[in-house]
Amino acid sequence: MPERAPLVGVLVNFAGELRSAGLAVGSGDVLTYCAALVPLDPTDLLDLYWAGRATLVTRHEGIPVYDAVFRRFFLAAAADPVRELLSIKAKTAAETQAVLQIPATEPDDGRGEEAMLGLMASDAEVLRRKSFTACTPAELAALRRIMARIRLTPPRRRTRRTTAAGSGQAPDLRRTLRESMRMHGDPAQLFWRRRRLRLRPLILILDVSGSMADYSRNLLQFAYSARRAAAKVEVFCFGTRLTRVTRALAHRRPDDALELAAKAVFDWEGGTRIGDSLDTFVRGWGRRGLCRGGVVVICSDGLDRGDPGVLATAMERLSRLSHRVVWMNPHKGDNQHFRPSTLGMMVAAPHIDLLLSGHDLNSLEELAALLPNLG
Repeated sequence: MPERAPLVGVLVNFAGELRSAGLAVGSGDVLTYCAALVPLDPTDLLDLYWAGRATLVTRHEGIPVYDAVFRRFFLAAAADPVRELLSIKAKTAAETQAVLQIPATEPDDGRGEEAMLGLMASDAEVLRRKSFTACTPAELAALRRIMARIRLTPPRRRTRRTTAAGSGQAPDLRRTLRESMRMHGDPAQLFWRRRRLRLRPLILILDVSGSMADYSRNLLQFAYSARRAAAKVEVFCFGTRLTRVTRALAHRRPDDALELAAKAVFDWEGGTRIGDSLDTFVRGWGRRGLCRGGVVVICSDGLDRGDPGVLATAMERLSRLSHRVVWMNPHKGDNQHFRPSTLGMMVAAPHIDLLLSGHDLNSLEELAALLPNLG
């Protein structure tokens, strides 16, 4: 494209710098590099870095050379408009604490970088225990960047099928006899089998009504991280009605995924009908096996304007269909002796297996740490 012609010249010059530094980069590699950037964002330094490293570096010992040339070429001052755009974006990201981390092959002993990383770690620790309602827009943006790097370990369950194992209680007779016949009938090593593990479905049902306006976007960012970490993750949003946003959150870029999910939910920051929404989920998806044997996480403050009887029936059916029901209420906060005070929470309490808070990043990390133990 004509508007991408200056970028092609920049990539060719970058390949020339790599060639001058000793890397074997041919014209075919440069063409592959340009083709790899077509579906990516050329103004994103991460896309620029990994596309070049995957196409221009063929040996492991060439990675340190590539990193040094990349820092010098793209992160230094330049007069070219495209490179200038890249530098401006990098500086803006640094001001908002979105640090570009290029994987280092050699440890760096610089005390200046250690001090900067220490300050950033201290700030992140403070933000982890700060309520979402008390955070400034810049702090919320920093929290979302931290949540984007959260890696969840989904719960697992043991199946009836078995697989080979190094040790266990059930002997693998077939394999043991086969190895014994290879030794002409002499006793061979005893082999074992164990139960195979399988991922449990994880279903996140998020309240995006007006009373949850201070928490809904951060919970949706957490759901995006969970969706990227495991395959069997379904995400739903509800206000006055239920909306499935799993496909919207499958987008590669977090901002685009959250924007698509927000557009799909027509009743964002509207009223709240928890009972009707959960009843729709049970009838439309739960009975079809979506949450059978899974872990259902409901994020809501319990302020329901619907019929309490509908909520009680939906929660009872949901608890029978799923393996565990976890409710995250931001009003719980850090109160260990929290008791539900809203009618919706009191109706749902008998069917909840675990009650957590979702008012800050630390509570979301607590849920991420508990998930592997819910299998």
